[in-house]
Amino acid sequence: MEDYRIAAQRVLSLADVRINGNRPGDMQVNNPKFYQLVLAGGSLALGESYMDGWWDCRHLDVFFEKILRAELDKKAIKLKNIVLPFLRAKLTNMQNKKRAKQVGEQHYDAGNDLYKLMLDKRMCYSCGYWKDAKTLDEAQEAKLDLICKKLKLKKGMRVLDLGCGWGSFAKFAAEKYGVSVVGITISKEQANLAKERCKGLPVEIRLEDYRNITEKFDRILSIGMFEHVGPRNYGEYMSVVHRCLKDEGLMMIHTIAGNASVNSIEPWFNKYIFPNGVLPSAKQITAAAEGLFILEDWHSFGQYYEKTLMAWLENFRKNWDKIKSKYDERFYRMWEYYLASCIGSFRAKKNQLWQIVYSKIGSEEFYERVC
Repeated sequence: MEDYRIAAQRVLSLADVRINGNRPGDMQVNNPKFYQLVLAGGSLALGESYMDGWWDCRHLDVFFEKILRAELDKKAIKLKNIVLPFLRAKLTNMQNKKRAKQVGEQHYDAGNDLYKLMLDKRMCYSCGYWKDAKTLDEAQEAKLDLICKKLKLKKGMRVLDLGCGWGSFAKFAAEKYGVSVVGITISKEQANLAKERCKGLPVEIRLEDYRNITEKFDRILSIGMFEHVGPRNYGEYMSVVHRCLKDEGLMMIHTIAGNASVNSIEPWFNKYIFPNGVLPSAKQITAAAEGLFILEDWHSFGQYYEKTLMAWLENFRKNWDKIKSKYDERFYRMWEYYLASCIGSFRAKKNQLWQIVYSKIGSEEFYERVC
């Protein structure tokens, strides 16, 4: 067992992380079986062992920032943990219509009570825009307003919101800009609450796959949905949007992204958080849009996701006692691990946040940037 501990410390030393150290990002091991398990099982075992209480860390976000900056994920993960998911993603359409519903059932249907307590008052589950904001509520409202301005929304327009969540954008745009919105989601829990929140407004919420849409719209957007589309479907996504967008319309993609083109997500995230999700790259997005759309604006503000995630993690911890009867300690540790690892990833600049505006090829209107 001691040999495994020495080997684990040797790997972690590459990221300046100490086992049983006293610094914020150091790891406290509670079960000696941890060393052999993680050396054999890589990132999936690292996450599962945390969920099981085999190790702790005073500041998980610092731990993840260190190991990601050191690219420990590339240096230490065993091949078997990467090759199998990679081949599976290459040979299988992990985001086909049947599989696409899995993330809705597993993640977004986890419980509206959980998300109400964790998110802002509008229930935006995506990066806030903190440029002039001091609170999470202000940052999320600023983000929604920024999107409306970038899309040049005008009263009477018809808008399609792909992956509408709990109706945060649909409600805001209908109230503030006088547009009508069709929002679609694959989550039953989201659809039910979105309908309730948007009652009385010109908003229609549908439980539907985006590939089924055939109607025409003045504007189309997706906020935090493109991460679930998958590389094998980027071209189809663009074709669907092109088919449904009026000739002089605008479309926006608000998405988390990666620095390299990949076909699968990290194993722990795939199993526990976002099944079948994949972060797109700039190359993949532009290749899918080529021949259909004109790139009008590309805005990167991933630096704001750290503050957004920190606020979510604080809210989750602060309100845990209100919902813990519906979950268990393993879920708490899973959710904490999820949010903290994302904080570390954005802080280490492994993930990006982009807002991309496109017009259709053939459009005669010139686009003026908002910011």
